[in-house]
Amino acid sequence: MQRAESDMRAGGGGGFFPRGRTRSADTVRLRKRKSALYGAAPGAGGERGPDLIGENIYLVLFTITLRVLNCFLVQTSFVPDEYWQSLEVAHHMIWIPRLVQALLSALADVKLYSLVRHLENAETAKWVYLCQLCSWFTWYCCTRTLTNTMETVLTIFALFYYPMEGSKTKSSCKYLTLVTLAFIIRPTAVIPWIPLVLRHFWQEQKKADLVLYSYIPVGLVILGISLIIDRVFFGEWILVQLKFLKFNVLQNLGTFYGSHPWHWYLTQGLPVILGTHLPFFIHGCIQAPKRYRIFLVVVVWTVLVYSMLSHKEFRFIYPILPFCMVFCGYSLKQLKTWKKSAITFLLLSNLLPALYTGLIHQRGSLDVMMHMQQLCNSSSNQSWASVFVMMPCHSTPFYSHVHCPLPMRFLQCPPDLTGKESYLDEADIFYSNPLKWLNEEFYNGTLPTHLVFFSVLEQEISSFLALNGYEKTATVFHTHMPQGRIGSHIYVYARRVK
Repeated sequence: MQRAESDMRAGGGGGFFPRGRTRSADTVRLRKRKSALYGAAPGAGGERGPDLIGENIYLVLFTITLRVLNCFLVQTSFVPDEYWQSLEVAHHMIWIPRLVQALLSALADVKLYSLVRHLENAETAKWVYLCQLCSWFTWYCCTRTLTNTMETVLTIFALFYYPMEGSKTKSSCKYLTLVTLAFIIRPTAVIPWIPLVLRHFWQEQKKADLVLYSYIPVGLVILGISLIIDRVFFGEWILVQLKFLKFNVLQNLGTFYGSHPWHWYLTQGLPVILGTHLPFFIHGCIQAPKRYRIFLVVVVWTVLVYSMLSHKEFRFIYPILPFCMVFCGYSLKQLKTWKKSAITFLLLSNLLPALYTGLIHQRGSLDVMMHMQQLCNSSSNQSWASVFVMMPCHSTPFYSHVHCPLPMRFLQCPPDLTGKESYLDEADIFYSNPLKWLNEEFYNGTLPTHLVFFSVLEQEISSFLALNGYEKTATVFHTHMPQGRIGSHIYVYARRVK
């Protein structure tokens, strides 16, 4: 009995060894197996290969490579803000901001994997990681130079340090710093974090210390830095975040750029950005442990808050997509049958919209600028060429794709800050009667050498084009789904030089 007990202790399992095997050989084999197992586990003392930002270097490099490829395979336009609020002021380094955004998005993907690995296990983390990488909307947005994209990246980074139950990476100062930084970049970034911060405050035993040593110092430092930067560039003391909230929330001037019914995010917004992940998200919400209910609260809360604003866009709820991916990944992990079919379905059903929206849909407004750039190739062209873009305002970029001081005019659409109910911007006046507007505008004025407009406008202004000697020189595909003022193609007309 003593020998058997000692053998059980030595082997760590059964107490008897089969004939033909020595005790020492089996003990060594078991120890090797144990070392390999624990060496692969996070935080173990054994060998686990080279690390980078806390994860296996090959995982990090693969993710970065994929997002860089992602960057080059997104050649379409989404919204004007990705150019007019960012790249236009950095047009000589045009690819660098996008590559930096791709790198940050890749690191956020890895951090999402790390978060779930620490909260659950590597098995669950890999399914969340898969769902994140194959999301068509993430592919479509994550390399674009939008504040919403940076907001999403910082949200994932902050979530990694958020004090969730069972978290091994929690840090109040770190997550609050990242949340505050996201707020500085885009004030609406605070919306998803309201439930999380309130939960943290409620569960914190030393609430006074949390406020005095975390909330106040972090807020004052980050906001102070933001004020100083804005003071340098604006030349006066100004709180940009307050103006943002006043314009978009208090005055609700965003409705000037379009409005949707209150249920739009529930019936269209969230289902579209989730795509074929939607059934897995619903299943994951049912199957996930109770401690993840706070993530579901974040999703529901954010959708409800944005639903109260009239102006709605898909990109506004992009920051809640990583929360949804946690539930989707948990759903895949729980599947016992049809798992391979589900994975294949997810990959194929997201690949097609990702490639279509990234390479085909709404690419004309970028491609047409390549034609305009040809006017910059010689100094002689620059001396006489001029362009008038007769498209809905901000349909195309400018310097970020032309890279020369080519005289260009665009239809203007500044919001009305005076409160006039009958206010119409230049674009609205133009589209109410394009032919009349053109005849009056250029009655005694100098005609531009080139006109750029959507195909739906051609027939209506055909007499003006013929009378003034304009000829079609380029036809650029834009979209298979034209609507309203947006045509399927963009035409470039050049005036014959007499």
